[in-house]
Amino acid sequence: MSPLETLRRMHRIAGWPLLLATFLARLPVSMSLIGMLTLVTVQTGSVAAAGLLSGAFALGETFGGPVIARFADRHGQRVPVLVMALVDAVLICALVVSVLAEAPMLLLLAQAASAGMCMPQIGPMARTRWVGLIRTSTARGAERERSIAAAMAVEGVLDETSFVLGPALVGVLTVTLSPSASVLGAAVLIGVFGAVFALHPTAPPGTRPAPGTGGRIITPALMVVVIPMFCQGMFFGGMSTGVTAFTASLGHENLSGLMYAVMGISSAVAGLLMASVPVNFPLTTRTRIAAGALLLLTLPLYLQHTAPTLAVTVFLLGAAIGPHLVSLFGLTERTAPIGRMSQTMAVIVSSLILGQALGSMSAGALADAQGYQGAFALATLGGLISLTVTTAFMRTRWYVRTEQAPTTAHTHVS
Repeated sequence: MSPLETLRRMHRIAGWPLLLATFLARLPVSMSLIGMLTLVTVQTGSVAAAGLLSGAFALGETFGGPVIARFADRHGQRVPVLVMALVDAVLICALVVSVLAEAPMLLLLAQAASAGMCMPQIGPMARTRWVGLIRTSTARGAERERSIAAAMAVEGVLDETSFVLGPALVGVLTVTLSPSASVLGAAVLIGVFGAVFALHPTAPPGTRPAPGTGGRIITPALMVVVIPMFCQGMFFGGMSTGVTAFTASLGHENLSGLMYAVMGISSAVAGLLMASVPVNFPLTTRTRIAAGALLLLTLPLYLQHTAPTLAVTVFLLGAAIGPHLVSLFGLTERTAPIGRMSQTMAVIVSSLILGQALGSMSAGALADAQGYQGAFALATLGGLISLTVTTAFMRTRWYVRTEQAPTTAHTHVS
């Protein structure tokens, strides 16, 4: 399946408006984190303080995401997403005001954690919608498998593209307006397009989880996916902080978002190409290969770099990120019980965000003590742990798809 055919398939299932809404509504995740790093670095001159505040925001997302998704699974996505999107927009604006007013760090940390906690996780809920639409509109068998694979690839690309345009928008808004404008832009996007996503006709009603063990989320299969996804988050935390520290060492902190976006370009392209991989190529094998590439491609980060050479290095490194993420989300879809897809996906995304939060917190201190290469060490560690876990503990038999009965919780929109 070519990348163009993948996109056409998704258009036939639900149309471009849903793709556009889900993309714009998830931009604030990357914008808020990178924007906070840039804003606080410029405002205070401390990369460590910036990493701490960004980490607190991400920690709030870690705990709030699964709770919001749980409500969405049980009571439908429309109300929880709509309310949280509007509340979060207000909280992010209040956080920016406090940073500019040089409020005490404890207050800033509490505000950042609260803003993160209220941010609805659009990615997990969008994946839930696609899977539900495919199961009700596509016959069982190879055709359904290809459509679900296409959905996971496209969603992975949307995630990765948000990591391209999100930091790029942060860079543009920071250079043309101010660092605070980038974070306020994230607030506007989550308020407006979070509401659009919530009110889209594909928003599913609630579904009670299956009784007994069929409704369990915490299984060995899921736990083995959680760890590599946590490592991917730790990778992001180390890379974003390392890039910020590198640009700060050159005296150009405002360029950190643009530099980080270079990595997202190759990641998005590689993720989209994953839809072209044959269906009979095991997801577990894809994951192991991607984890190995993630580890090996971090090694050139420790060479002495100028801005152009680091840009080339992170561009090449991005080619491993998209396949790693897409494969992990594909494995997660196969472990989710009926009626709990959003929550299962949110658990995985929360592990990603938790890894990013702890990575940002640790990498900030490492960057202050040892320079930008100290922060990059976390990216290498993330690749190493992911490769170890996927090679030693992941079992292909855990992820054989079990056909689930179609649900009426989703409405087909052509």
